[in-house]
Amino acid sequence: MEGWRAAWYVPCLASLETLQELCRKENLRCKSIGITNKRLKSYEVEYLCDYKVEEGTEYYLVKWKGWPESSNTWEPQKNLKCPMLLQNFLSDKNEYLSRVREGKPLKVRNHVKALKPAVADYIVKKAKQRIALQRWKEELNRKKNHKAMILVENTVDLEGPPLDFYYINEYKPAPGINVLNGITTGCECTDCPAEKCCPKEAGFILAYNKRKKLKIQPGLPIYECNSFCRCGPDCPNRIVQKGTPYSLCIFRTSNGRGWGVKTLQKIRTNSFVMEYVGEVITSEEAERRGQLYDNQGNTYLFDLDYDSDEFTVDAARYGNVSHFVNHSCDPNLQVFNVFIDNLDLRLPRIALFSTRTIKAGEELTFDYQMKGSLDLSSDSADGLSPSRKRIRTVCKCGAVCCRGYLN
Repeated sequence: MEGWRAAWYVPCLASLETLQELCRKENLRCKSIGITNKRLKSYEVEYLCDYKVEEGTEYYLVKWKGWPESSNTWEPQKNLKCPMLLQNFLSDKNEYLSRVREGKPLKVRNHVKALKPAVADYIVKKAKQRIALQRWKEELNRKKNHKAMILVENTVDLEGPPLDFYYINEYKPAPGINVLNGITTGCECTDCPAEKCCPKEAGFILAYNKRKKLKIQPGLPIYECNSFCRCGPDCPNRIVQKGTPYSLCIFRTSNGRGWGVKTLQKIRTNSFVMEYVGEVITSEEAERRGQLYDNQGNTYLFDLDYDSDEFTVDAARYGNVSHFVNHSCDPNLQVFNVFIDNLDLRLPRIALFSTRTIKAGEELTFDYQMKGSLDLSSDSADGLSPSRKRIRTVCKCGAVCCRGYLN
């Protein structure tokens, strides 16, 4: 159309504070991000960078929220109204000193006139990491589609959020792949499970008992009621589709396995914990990507081999919390194939159920070599399928029955 121009809108990747810094640096006003005439010169402590004592007065170097680092100023402690930030500063300082001394008893000197540059540098990096992880946690909780919370924790190193990972709640199909087969019918039950309920129509038994716990053996499929069924959301045959019911924490492991996931709540045996989601690609594309991932030392390819080997789920860039779940030779999670709004046997949804009672605070794991997951790796471990095996990867799961290698 003549005289018409398309307007493209994309989400801004810069944080609010970064945009505010740019505005203040250029002396610009922007009401939409809170930089008005009134707030152009407002000051709020973002974190503390350094410490010194001059003429008996304690000073802290302050990074002001929404201001560039060139605007940092030394402020006397009596003027600071940020007890939590002061506590973080002292905690990070002591943590650094204790690590430098390799576990020796920490002797805190009360009359330090100034911090060494290395200590101040660590404190700033830790403060920036804390802010980045908080923003990531908020982003994850905005994007998730279930009620349970996602927390993020790193008390091990200075690693921040992954730079090339995007949270999704369901499969992201590659062009030409249809993960919904246009199902238009459902059960007529008013009180599932009835004689003609979805599992029985598919030739299988109902997967759950009256307490909504799994009652079938590994290898058998789960057929849940779908969007065309007459039953309501409280139907006992709607479990996986509701998303994880447990609050989980993505945490940094202390033994070189990268990120991991732990539960913040007790999980009983045979309970649904989470789905494994990612990009759905063809096996040919998975073979191509697998060779690239091999060179990088990790991969997240999960073969959908319930009925055939046509498709693979790749959670390297797109995934949910399961992206961070580590391998164990003695896992507490088991893989099951689930069919809901898609009855195509080549494209099951992948659900992880507990194999035993899992205590609050315990790490969640599953076996990368179990049926349906021969080519899957977590953030730091690279379990490769036999067809793509290049080198044997040492397993760090620490289980008594550890096989020694992931592949």
